[in-house]
Amino acid sequence: MPWVWDVRPDPGLPVPAYWAGQILAAGAEGAGAEVPGGGPVLLEAADGYWTRRGLPGGPGQLLAAPGAEPLLLAVLSASGGDPVLARPAAAWQAPVAHLLGRNVHTVPTAAEGGGVPDPFALLETVRRARADGADPRLLVLSAADDPTGTVTAPELLHETCEAAAEAGLLIVSDETYADTLHHRETVMLSPAEMLPEHTVVLTDLGATLVPSDVPAALARFPGTDHGRSWRARAERVLASIRAVLPAPVAGATAYVLTEPPEVTAHTAAAVRLHARTAAAAYRAITESGGVCRPPKAGFQLYPTAGSPGPNAAALAEEHLTAALGHRVLGGHRFGDDPQEPRVRIDIGALHGSTEAERRTALAAADPAAVPHVAAALAALRTAFTTLTGVAAVSGSADTGTRGSGV
Repeated sequence: MPWVWDVRPDPGLPVPAYWAGQILAAGAEGAGAEVPGGGPVLLEAADGYWTRRGLPGGPGQLLAAPGAEPLLLAVLSASGGDPVLARPAAAWQAPVAHLLGRNVHTVPTAAEGGGVPDPFALLETVRRARADGADPRLLVLSAADDPTGTVTAPELLHETCEAAAEAGLLIVSDETYADTLHHRETVMLSPAEMLPEHTVVLTDLGATLVPSDVPAALARFPGTDHGRSWRARAERVLASIRAVLPAPVAGATAYVLTEPPEVTAHTAAAVRLHARTAAAAYRAITESGGVCRPPKAGFQLYPTAGSPGPNAAALAEEHLTAALGHRVLGGHRFGDDPQEPRVRIDIGALHGSTEAERRTALAAADPAAVPHVAAALAALRTAFTTLTGVAAVSGSADTGTRGSGV
């Protein structure tokens, strides 16, 4: 299994100047660490962040930690029982449950994509697991999805939430990519809007507000007696494993969570870059014989390259990693069928390998025309042509380059 920094998609963004400035300012105020779960300044800023997204509640419902992994570990530890995951799901989720010795139950997602299990398959999976003596209690889902970069339709999300409630499952909603929607017309809802008393929302800020190599994440718990108790137990877990943000990181994170103009401008530019590069990569892949759902969020695609067969996912991973010069993960890393040659393509890797190249891509009106990005897209096209055996064609479907969802 790759290390955690290998399994997350790479946004391929330069570090904004304001981040370094805030780190220095916070460091000058004193070294050390936040209290477990986050101090009052950070949690007040986090409450404003959630309130602007239609989920008010107060700092007492929130926790902060150095990354989504310790937060999910704390949430699972505090709840008991087994998690139910989508298939495919983010590659870091199942290993966290395995650290606790929990069984992981997986449920296939709908054909149109999104990291939300099919509701009927969910009910049947839970029924069978309980009949076999297992104890599924939580559903971990993600409406804006890693690895596929797709977004679950609100109607399907609602049906799955109803199925979870019927099965007596609590919900952990990973909304890391909620702020990365490529187009304004894409609608994404949160389970916390449908089942507020039964949903914990989790977001890893490395996808949007903080540099991707800085572990910082938030969790929002229900505003009920049960939710407050759940949060208190999770906070104790974070304290026991010393999962605490360094003070400079906490100070800088509190600043970006207030979303001043320089932060929102950087985020909007990043989403535009991801949308346009993803559209160009989608064209390159589909014109080379790959099969892929159009990207709607994030900075990843999940194409099928070639024909199924033994270890097809691992073989596709090996070929594309060698051909592209950066890590490409096969579908087996996400709990998918290892005989299907599916892979996750990280769009950020196309933006360049240096800060200068990434800044050039971020500033470009047409990033696909930037020489180093164009070369990376050509390499992607060649690599997929080799896998599929299909000569490149023109006129494939295109997601377009319409405005971002910011």
